[in-house]
Amino acid sequence: MPPRPALASVPALAIAVVAVSSSAPVIAYAAAPALAIAFWRNAMGVAAIGPVALLRRRGELTALVRQREGVYSLLAGLALAAHFALWVPSAKLTTVASATALVATQPVWQGLIAVARGRRLSAGTWLGIGLAVAGAVVTTGADVRSSALVGDLLAVGGAIAVAVYSALGERVRVSTSTTAYTMVCYSVCAVVLLAVCLVGRQPLAGYPATAWLALVGLTIGPQLLGHSLLNFSLRRVAVTTVAVVVLLEVPGAALIGWIWLGQAPRPAAWPGLALMLAGLVLVTLAGRPRPETADAML
Repeated sequence: MPPRPALASVPALAIAVVAVSSSAPVIAYAAAPALAIAFWRNAMGVAAIGPVALLRRRGELTALVRQREGVYSLLAGLALAAHFALWVPSAKLTTVASATALVATQPVWQGLIAVARGRRLSAGTWLGIGLAVAGAVVTTGADVRSSALVGDLLAVGGAIAVAVYSALGERVRVSTSTTAYTMVCYSVCAVVLLAVCLVGRQPLAGYPATAWLALVGLTIGPQLLGHSLLNFSLRRVAVTTVAVVVLLEVPGAALIGWIWLGQAPRPAAWPGLALMLAGLVLVTLAGRPRPETADAML
């Protein structure tokens, strides 16, 4: 049987959902170039976890360089950089609601990657994938403005990239700690994004104070606090429950964007957003592990 939720998991999950839901609205608000935001978010993440990783996982990090898992970690960092390079600009080009919903289609692409690797998906998973893809088509079709359509397509690209990142991480996390893996991925991601910013001549400084506050908020909130509390909850709550709860990021981000930034989703996009959310819930539930597998994952 899955573990019974501990009392501490309820506020932890609530804070985690709010933290990850704030990502797109804060990106849209920050008065800084999108690629620079992507770089600073990861660079600040490295600065935050670096001392802990070097102090507690130095031996593991050194050994990782000589192992096959180190190559997978490097590739995962490249995929993560592609994700941020695509998704962060999307949050500025389309609405917060559309960008968040489209990047949340990650489980769909994760399922298709699994098929490409020879796994079989259940009928429920395929139905969920179909609903989510249909919702994505309806949502992007509702964005007739060129900039919004480009933003939608970038968000889809970001979802595919993060699915590749997760698939690579699945191979590494079997034998590598969260701290060591995160340190490598964030470091590679930050270096790649720095190079992209320098080649593209994106200013890395000279922002107003509100932009720096937004960058710090992105690092503390979605980057560190959100993911940390989700990992905390996974020790006390079934993994499927956490996965479904995380999907509340979609309406959560839409609500924050609506109240804070005045970004009401376009009426034509509502059916697509609803279809995507329904499909993602179905994919998550249909792909839930058996009880004995769930216990092993925790």
